[in-house]
Amino acid sequence: MKDVKIAPSILGVPCLETPGVIKKLLLDGADLIHYDVMDGRFVSNTSFPIEEFEYHKKNVDSNVIFDVHLMTYDLVDNIKKYSNGASYITFHYEAIEEHKIEDLISLIHFLNVKAGISICPNTDVKVLNPYLKDLDLVLVMSVVPGKGGQSFMDISLDKISYLDNYRKDNNLSYLIEVDGGINEETSKLVKNRNVDILVAGSFIIKSSDYKTQINKLK
Repeated sequence: MKDVKIAPSILGVPCLETPGVIKKLLLDGADLIHYDVMDGRFVSNTSFPIEEFEYHKKNVDSNVIFDVHLMTYDLVDNIKKYSNGASYITFHYEAIEEHKIEDLISLIHFLNVKAGISICPNTDVKVLNPYLKDLDLVLVMSVVPGKGGQSFMDISLDKISYLDNYRKDNNLSYLIEVDGGINEETSKLVKNRNVDILVAGSFIIKSSDYKTQINKLK
């Protein structure tokens, strides 16, 4: 089983505590920081307005890899805002008209950020085929986006396998990331399908021992 990268989701951490939590997560073995941006429209909740993101990045090392997941509409505006500090920006296939997707990918790359697309659990993974050659990352949601603490949905497993096989068959190099309901047991299921990045929120953040929890996922 190959090594995976761990991207803790810091959703729910109080704003002023977040820089300290990020530093501790990285010291304890996290590889990226997963940043869930919600607008209250694409999903019902809101989180991490740009002012909070700017505060957080100002108060951590400049080499922190911010994995920004936009659960929003107004994607052009949000991509431009969060590109200053993000290493990856991932937007939702379901949040934009299909004919605009290539332009969004190009915009993210123009801003010197790696581009990703995410799909919800009820979206057919094959809709991404036209874009996979241009992507750096595909984020498979294994829960309904917008809320933490949900249970893992097995429907995501076949999507991960499909993306892995497509990557091999077409000699592509995008990373496969999974987000939702990740814990010690479900991490084994997705690692068996050749996932590259595990996003975990509650499993890590609600523990007093980040290092042990991160190691359980690796």
